[in-house]
Amino acid sequence: MRDEGLDEAIRAAGGVGALARKIGISQPSVSNWSRIPAERVVAIEAATGVDRSVLRPDLYGERQPNAGDPEEVDAARSQEYTLLAALLARAPDQALLDRLATLRGDPSPLGVAHAALADAASRMTSDRVEREYFNLFIGLGRGELLPYGSYYQSGFLYERPLARLREQLSRLGIERADGESEPEDHAAILCEIMAGLINGRLAAEVGADRDLFENHLSPWIGRFFADLEQAEAAEFYRHVGTLGRLFVDIETEAFALPS
Repeated sequence: MRDEGLDEAIRAAGGVGALARKIGISQPSVSNWSRIPAERVVAIEAATGVDRSVLRPDLYGERQPNAGDPEEVDAARSQEYTLLAALLARAPDQALLDRLATLRGDPSPLGVAHAALADAASRMTSDRVEREYFNLFIGLGRGELLPYGSYYQSGFLYERPLARLREQLSRLGIERADGESEPEDHAAILCEIMAGLINGRLAAEVGADRDLFENHLSPWIGRFFADLEQAEAAEFYRHVGTLGRLFVDIETEAFALPS
């Protein structure tokens, strides 16, 4: 049974076939939908003129103006890094999947990525996403991807990029957590450290987040997220890759602006 948003889009387009042609996909694909996939909402909005809040009201609430308060911006940045850290450190359990399914988006590319992640979370079970995480990052011998700065920058683990990172973390007074088996250049650990520097949980001088990002994330982590988007084993994590890639692009552009 089709939901009201999909019915409205089909009416506005002039039929299922017309909607499919407008967005460049096959008619059977549209016929099989019960609701509009999150990643198709923006294209259908543009093709039909039906607002995304009508097409997928579960994902898109009222549009809010961009936050201009630096404290609000930093709070949002910290939350984004925290989310990425949680998803990269381990497979989300069902409780986290349920919370992710309530994420809402805004018209920005990052907002659309949030909506797509919410949609993906609503379709997943904890067992499925745990198998996906294993295949991507652990595997039998090794996973499809190696989320480490040293590997992306040198082709090997535990190389000079990790040594340089450890030197900078030592200067910041950030110590390795007891029981932590992963090296500090794991993408999840770096995202967690960035969140701590931004929200003040990790005491450091102003600009420490920028230094860490430019020296130890920017050279490689965007490529990692792009690889995650395209990974063969990625279904849910494809959307994590998109979110991470877009967010890294925003951080890169923001840090490039004059202080």
